[in-house]
Amino acid sequence: MFIWPHMLWLLLTIPLLVAAYLLLLRRGRKAALRYASLNIVKEAMGSGQRLRRHVPPFLFLLAMVALLVALARPTAVVTLPAERQTVVLAIDVSGSMSATDVKPTRMQAAQEAAKAFVSEQPRSTRLGIVSFAGTAAVVQALTDNREDVIAAVNRLQVQRATAIGSGILMSLATLFPDAGINVTSAREERSVDRMVPFDPSAVKNTDFTPVEPGSSASNAIILLTDGQSTMGIDPIEAAKMAAARGVRVYTVGIGTTNGEIIHFEGWTMRVRLDEDTLKRIAEMTRAEYFNAGTAAELTKVYQTLNTRLVLERKNTEITVFFAAIAAFLALASASLSLLWFNRIL
Repeated sequence: MFIWPHMLWLLLTIPLLVAAYLLLLRRGRKAALRYASLNIVKEAMGSGQRLRRHVPPFLFLLAMVALLVALARPTAVVTLPAERQTVVLAIDVSGSMSATDVKPTRMQAAQEAAKAFVSEQPRSTRLGIVSFAGTAAVVQALTDNREDVIAAVNRLQVQRATAIGSGILMSLATLFPDAGINVTSAREERSVDRMVPFDPSAVKNTDFTPVEPGSSASNAIILLTDGQSTMGIDPIEAAKMAAARGVRVYTVGIGTTNGEIIHFEGWTMRVRLDEDTLKRIAEMTRAEYFNAGTAAELTKVYQTLNTRLVLERKNTEITVFFAAIAAFLALASASLSLLWFNRIL
């Protein structure tokens, strides 16, 4: 890709330079035929010497090509360290997180892995914690204080029901406090096993231009859950809101798709992992889905996420590299010409 692609038309001058060089060589041969002594010198030079005389002009030609490409301002997608990141960890604290299929419990494994992830983040990364069960709440506002974030993770306790969509919505409201996202709707009490359709009034400020999904390099949500959404806003509708704002939602499923029967506050239920929904959320927002069936796998997931967030791929202008190549080739051409022939070209 090029910022000024029209400058590439200047490459058409390269054949003209080659033609001019060949013309000069032809004139040189004609002049040599007039003087026998020059022919004798030419034969004494040998084929290697004759070939060497073309090296400096060839390097100069390559320098011109690199310089003309640089004028077109080329770009490339490169992986660079993120300058500043804002990450919200949305953690499921529903009753199913007390299951023991992930030792010691899903909740404790999630807390330990999250704290390790927080500790490894660079100081340039702001972190926030959102918990969700039947409702969603901001446990820790965005901050660069790692101790506050870890303390917030330690305070998490299991509650009833699961509202994944509300967790995403609350995370977006945390990332965009001035966007007019109605967090009250995410806090409303609703009956268990009741999903509600998306309400456009949840966003008061609709006067914004949607961007390419995943295009916000500085904002991300890490959504960790172990079950199916049973209430609140539809997670897919909430993911559409995130995608429209370019926010990547990395989804982490802890547990198994077969689920486990648990007993919580007098209830007996089988909790299953809804991988299909989590995969759709990640795909819609140009992020990734990870499955963690054990505490060790969950730790590896967070290690992988750390790499994804610390490094980002962005379209970057690389004109300086082509300019440097052109300068190096031009210098090499002049140096060899002086060394071999005591003149520049």
